[in-house]
Amino acid sequence: MKWEEEAYTRRDDNGNLISVEEYERTHQHTGMARIMSRGDLKLYAICGVGFFLDSYDLFIINLVTPIWTYEYWGGGKVKTPTYPLLLRGAVNAAANIGNIVGQLSFGFLGDAFGRRFVYGKEMIIMIIGVILVISLPNHHINPTRNKFWYLFGMRLLMGIGIGGDYPMSAAIVAERSSLRNRGRMLGWIFSNQGWGTLAGSIVTLILLGCFSSSLKAGDYGKLDGVWRLQIGLALVPAFATLYWRLTMPESRKYLQSGELSTFRAKHIDDSSSTIASTNKTPLEKTHDLDDMADRKASIVEANVAPPSNNEKLQQFFVYFSEWRHLKTLIGTASTWFLVDVAFYGLNLNQSVLLAAIGFSKGKTEYDTLLKNAYGNLIIAAAGYVPGYFLTIGFIEILGRRWIQIQGFLVCALMFGIIAGDYNGLGTAPKFVCFTIAQLFFNFGPNATTFIVPGEVFPSRVRGFAHGVSAATGKLGAILSGVLFNYLSSPGHIGVANVIWIFFACNILGAIMTFLFVPETKGVDADAKDFEECQEAIRLRNERI
Repeated sequence: MKWEEEAYTRRDDNGNLISVEEYERTHQHTGMARIMSRGDLKLYAICGVGFFLDSYDLFIINLVTPIWTYEYWGGGKVKTPTYPLLLRGAVNAAANIGNIVGQLSFGFLGDAFGRRFVYGKEMIIMIIGVILVISLPNHHINPTRNKFWYLFGMRLLMGIGIGGDYPMSAAIVAERSSLRNRGRMLGWIFSNQGWGTLAGSIVTLILLGCFSSSLKAGDYGKLDGVWRLQIGLALVPAFATLYWRLTMPESRKYLQSGELSTFRAKHIDDSSSTIASTNKTPLEKTHDLDDMADRKASIVEANVAPPSNNEKLQQFFVYFSEWRHLKTLIGTASTWFLVDVAFYGLNLNQSVLLAAIGFSKGKTEYDTLLKNAYGNLIIAAAGYVPGYFLTIGFIEILGRRWIQIQGFLVCALMFGIIAGDYNGLGTAPKFVCFTIAQLFFNFGPNATTFIVPGEVFPSRVRGFAHGVSAATGKLGAILSGVLFNYLSSPGHIGVANVIWIFFACNILGAIMTFLFVPETKGVDADAKDFEECQEAIRLRNERI
């Protein structure tokens, strides 16, 4: 499979400088290619499978946790299983803790040494982690608590691989997609998170059906095979996509963007950076302005070169030493944190919430597991997946900021309704509100907080900036994963007050988006980065 590049680069195939407008005019798509070209389809097949696996592995824990509770912490032997709340929270959050390590390390390494250097390695780490999780030696690790600390460690390793995929796949897709289709492509890639979650519910229903006779008879030892298959089936598409990731060539957009790390306006010779304009007519001065723009672009181009290793390592800190850039990073990181507090609090503990609102109650343990799987499937099919496709359909029409703000506000409304009358609302209204919240998480901030950091920063710092934003988000996910079960349990603040926290996070997220997150529709960050270098020449000329 050949990798193709359709994104704008400032130099064309012949090495001539070209503007974004000129590039877009000469790279028009017609018919189905306007929706997804052949190059886009290849990107979707390679990068999209990674996000399918990321979601499947991260959210399958939501369906595996009740099975672990029955198999290892009491099952049908005691009325109330004794899976410790903080230990359950730690195991649920383990992959997200690993995500932070993966997002920061792979994002940094991807900017410093190139996408080709690191891409595919994150998949290898994830594969190893999954294999070690399903290889839990029941008879060699005792007591049960130690088994779950083993699972914590192996899910953390798996999470490092999953985390590494976030900045790398986002950067690679953004650097190979056309400007008019970039947001839609990032949406397509990220939508695989929905398919992964949906697949987890379907796989669980099929496996429970296969083992139904044994489980109905009370043979809970068969649950051991269920959860190992649930998690292990993710290995099939992982191995299928590994080769193409390992053989990906470096993108021209990344290489050309990296050259700007070597540009220093103060080191430019005075005679090459000024144009005399005295004794000129107005028409001549107008032509001079056009000449000056071309001249500044040529001067920048003449004063850049492939960066040294030291310049690659420093480029992130140099770029974000300017407030205008740091402000944007604060916006992308803080909004991702706020959405993940609520999003992962809901998704990692959806089985707990379904039980709390009375949806997944059953006469037997098998009935409870089956109802829980059905509940997760309905929410995924009715809310989770459609939300992504609404984002894909409207992102190039409405823009990123509008979708993100309205998503935050609708989710806040749903959580406010549930928490405001938690004891008065029945099971059906709560279930509907949770489903609508899932819809607007994905036709909203869960999708756009991934998309915007992939677009708003230039390629030379995109990987690490996306990794920092995503890692900050995962801090929110960890807080939810660890504290949700503890805070919502009897004797603490309860489920209703936890949902009020989700409400507050969504309101604050809308405010932070309005204040700190720019619109990226139709904006090429690398072209803007090149313009900022030209602007540096103008400011320097004004001072001399």
